Amino acid sequence: MRKFGIVLKYELKEYFSSKGFMIITILIALAGSVLLFLPRFVDLSGFTGVQVVGKDEQTGEELTGQEQTGSEEKELYLYLDESSILQADVLTAMFPDVKWQAAASRAELSEAVQTKTAEAGFVIKGPTEYEYYVYNKSMSDSNPYIFEEAMRICYRAAYSAAQGWKLDEIEAMYNVPITGTEQVLNKDTSENFWYCYVLVIIVFMLIVMYGQMIAVAVTNEKSNRAIEVLVTSTTSNSLLFGKVIAGAIGGLFQAGLVLGAILLSYQVNQEYWGGQLDMFLHVPASVLVTFAVFGLGGYLFYAFLYGAMGALVSKTEDVSKSSSGLMVIVMAVYFFSLVQLNNVEGPIIKVLSFLPVSSYSTMFARIAMGTVAPWEMLLSFVILVASIFGAGVLGAKIYRMGTLRYGNPIKLGTALKELRKEK
Repeated sequence: MRKFGIVLKYELKEYFSSKGFMIITILIALAGSVLLFLPRFVDLSGFTGVQVVGKDEQTGEELTGQEQTGSEEKELYLYLDESSILQADVLTAMFPDVKWQAAASRAELSEAVQTKTAEAGFVIKGPTEYEYYVYNKSMSDSNPYIFEEAMRICYRAAYSAAQGWKLDEIEAMYNVPITGTEQVLNKDTSENFWYCYVLVIIVFMLIVMYGQMIAVAVTNEKSNRAIEVLVTSTTSNSLLFGKVIAGAIGGLFQAGLVLGAILLSYQVNQEYWGGQLDMFLHVPASVLVTFAVFGLGGYLFYAFLYGAMGALVSKTEDVSKSSSGLMVIVMAVYFFSLVQLNNVEGPIIKVLSFLPVSSYSTMFARIAMGTVAPWEMLLSFVILVASIFGAGVLGAKIYRMGTLRYGNPIKLGTALKELRKEK
């Protein structure tokens, strides 16, 4: 235990004394926090729906867009009504952020759009036909759809007037308001989907990044012969467990600091974002705890195996080849986890939630988005913990066997045969 403590202390010192590790972690956390504070100082009302433009000189309170004294300049749109059906009040209601102006001719309208004097233009050729003029049409341009609805309203009004009908009574009949109240008795998958999606990606990135770091560190020690001194002064179990646990602490510190800074900053500024990022950043504490427990378990399971893969090669350029099998498994789990998030009650994700190679992402997704019996959580956790110790013991044996073997990379199958012979 003392030797394990020495290795752990040394590996932790390597992580936390690394300027690159600390600077990158702090910069990412600060960048995330700064971005989430932006709506307090920058007008993002087009996205958030909340506009903060300054402070009241008398009270010192921040003013929203509805409270400001000045009005924001609106975009200019032109129209040419050749059918005499268009109603100006309908356009104003359908396009509240647009200033409308009548054009004298098609040529004037086209030239204004082409010279960017006007943002867009419409020519109403008939009661149900129009032309849309725009200089550069973006993928998110919804003007034609909104204008078509405005034309429908104008057409209905004109037709009703011609027939002597009362349009308001007809619309009241067809558009009768229906009041519905949802009673979600357990989980609302639509609200939980996106933050589960993000958390699955985060744990995948941590496993791949820190797993590769551990494998490369082991190979570096082997290539510079430092391992020959280490294995004579301590045990392979202490070396591998110390590296893996130190990596886990480093990963928890990095992910915890970044996630903590982002989630806390969003909670402070949630009202300024108008709840637009709730789907990503409004994560219940229970989900975060489950994510931490199963995510840490998945990391430890793979980290031990990555360490063993690093001991099978003598050159760092061979690490990717040695760990390619693990990468395939991790990628397959990542793919199936994301695909099955839409069906957390399905048989595939239920099976994956009990396998140690995948429970780190699928079980917490099931807990966050579906219904999981207590015995299922307990069984999955016990299997994961047992698999972690199994992977640790197996990894330590491969580590011990492979550390003093140099030359060509050792195949995993060969290493397992050698271990069976030793027994």
